[in-house]
Amino acid sequence: MRGLDFPGRGWYHSRVEVRRMQRRCWIVGAGDWCAQGWAPRGGDLVIAADGGQAPLLQIHTLPDVVVGDFDSLREAPHGGEIVRLPAEKDDTDMVAALRLGLERGYRDFRLYGAAGGRIDHTIANLQALNFLARQGARGVLVERRYNLMSIVNGEVRFRAESAGMLSVFAQCGEARGVYLEGLKYEQHGFTLRDDYPMGVSNEFTGAPARVAVREGTLLVAWAHTAFAEGI
Repeated sequence: MRGLDFPGRGWYHSRVEVRRMQRRCWIVGAGDWCAQGWAPRGGDLVIAADGGQAPLLQIHTLPDVVVGDFDSLREAPHGGEIVRLPAEKDDTDMVAALRLGLERGYRDFRLYGAAGGRIDHTIANLQALNFLARQGARGVLVERRYNLMSIVNGEVRFRAESAGMLSVFAQCGEARGVYLEGLKYEQHGFTLRDDYPMGVSNEFTGAPARVAVREGTLLVAWAHTAFAEGI
């Protein structure tokens, strides 16, 4: 992933330098299951966050690790390693699973079963994307229609064959120097705030596209019919 081409500005250096073939951590929660892009390979780590082991069992997959307080399970957890958490804790089961993946050296994450169901859990998992981005890691939340990812002082590019919708949302205050290029509604260096959803419902146009933020955090959501480079 190369830097943004801002004339006369050398500010950009991506905090997320994840190579395409780097080991990946796949985490499955108890929300709605979607198999889009599900393809763990050798060297990857599959973690079930509490009730997330149920959809894995349905596709005949045992997780490498099961993490949680298991308050939502009707039977004993199944997995190669069981990490039992106290019922009263600060971290959600999903965040605990993310921390475990980070501790084991993973910097590329896919979150499944992280949306749908309880709205508070969905919001918590979206905030967890911000957490990963600030750790210098990349997390993509995969739900039935969209992929979602947070970027901090960085960019994501999309291939020309991308189609469908894309939306961006400021996180944690203001996102400054936001660039939306190659999309139906282009913007060049504007400020997006977290109290007004100005970046919703943009569209791909058949041209290569770029979403970038110079300073701040953006939550980016794109349809499964779009293809982000290197993701």
